[in-house]
Amino acid sequence: QVQLVESGGGLVQAGGSLRLSCAASGRTFSNSAMGWFRQAPGKEREFVAGMISRGGLATYADSVKGRFTISRGNAQNTVYLQMNSLKPEDTAVYYCAASQSRILTMRTRDYDSWGQGTQVTVSS
Repeated sequence: QVQLVESGGGLVQAGGSLRLSCAASGRTFSNSAMGWFRQAPGKEREFVAGMISRGGLATYADSVKGRFTISRGNAQNTVYLQMNSLKPEDTAVYYCAASQSRILTMRTRDYDSWGQGTQVTVSS
């Protein structure tokens, strides 16, 4: 059974930083697309960042480019999201997601495994 567990959310002031972690288990993720999505109240879930493998090409939403960095751990079953220069509009529940495909996409429907989410709140 595939399981994704996020951690690292919390409350931070604007301009601050947080690092989210996601531990995946249940199958091999080394060649799978893994990503981070977020969902603010009243809004649809949106893509934040994704990558295929450690050291591989990463893709970011325009709203977080230059501020967020996605990375994968040595064991390939962990994925991180370093968030710097946080803004109040970054406030949302952040979800880790994994796909069985080696194609990196920004569409939620292409990811078949999801974590429970972790709350990130940025105060102004």
